[in-house]
Amino acid sequence: MNFTVISKGDDKSNELMNRLYDRLFAHGLTSDQEKPDIVISVGGDGTLLYAFQRYRHRLKTTAFVGVHTGHLGFYADWVPGEIEKLVHAIATMRIQVVEYPLLEVVIQFDRENKKQSFLALNEATVKTKEGTFVMDVEINGEHFERFRGDGLCISTPSGSTAYNKALGGAIIHPSLASIQIAEMASINNRVFRTIGSPLILPSHHYCDLKPVTGDEFLITIDYLSFEQKNVRSIRCQVAKEKIRFARYKPFPFWDRVKASFIGD
Repeated sequence: MNFTVISKGDDKSNELMNRLYDRLFAHGLTSDQEKPDIVISVGGDGTLLYAFQRYRHRLKTTAFVGVHTGHLGFYADWVPGEIEKLVHAIATMRIQVVEYPLLEVVIQFDRENKKQSFLALNEATVKTKEGTFVMDVEINGEHFERFRGDGLCISTPSGSTAYNKALGGAIIHPSLASIQIAEMASINNRVFRTIGSPLILPSHHYCDLKPVTGDEFLITIDYLSFEQKNVRSIRCQVAKEKIRFARYKPFPFWDRVKASFIGD
């Protein structure tokens, strides 16, 4: 079995990365940064998001496992004190794969039907560079509302506990193939009106965002952030691809939610 380890880059994470390499080599496993069977993320959720984007072209064949070196992460099953258990599990146990749904974002540009596609594990956000964000929201090709405000956040179920939750969105179990649209400071008065509530779309529905004023936007895909010009529309839907996590021990989703937000 081939593996690679991606570290957050701090001293603690680097030390654990080196230990993982040494112990896994001792068990006869080989390292392959190009075509790994398993990617071990050492750090936090941000480190695993980076690992996902780096290997998103190998989602059908590569599985991910996380070791967190800071606060409890939603994508990290293991703590530093369990390194030996993790190494033994990878070397001797058959992988139990758990799949989580992803978000596909397709940006359509004005010229020559140019398109650009992205995958997000957590969420995508859309804002304007300046002024009020005004966007027509269509669901399955039908106009739903004209949104005015700071922007929109479209999240996956596993990403529903991140920025989406801070915006008042619902927490969705990752077994539900869906996406969620949450508003950022919408403008609601006697002239302008939005739904004022998060929307949850199933896998067979899609959402199109179409600019009303301006065509330059600030877009984030997980930790990636960039400007896009000449945007005609942005389509968001549940992706056909899924991320595969290597599970060697149970850690139910609701236990993660409780540990992160409620505690003992």
